[in-house]
Amino acid sequence: MDARNNGLEKFSRSVYRTIFRRNSVFMVGIFATAFAFEMAFDTATDRWWDRMNKGKQWKDIKDRYSQ
Repeated sequence: MDARNNGLEKFSRSVYRTIFRRNSVFMVGIFATAFAFEMAFDTATDRWWDRMNKGKQWKDIKDRYSQ
């Protein structure tokens, strides 16, 4: 059990030293994660919206009305 805690302690120290120690690195990580989440969420909701409204949107019916 002590070896397990020792490994966790080493891991947490290395994470602290590489990410949380410098505020600039931490902030870049936060912004990069937020940007990636926003892109993934936006893509997923757009696909869901298009699937739920197939045949009802202008992009689906514009061929019927344009000359």
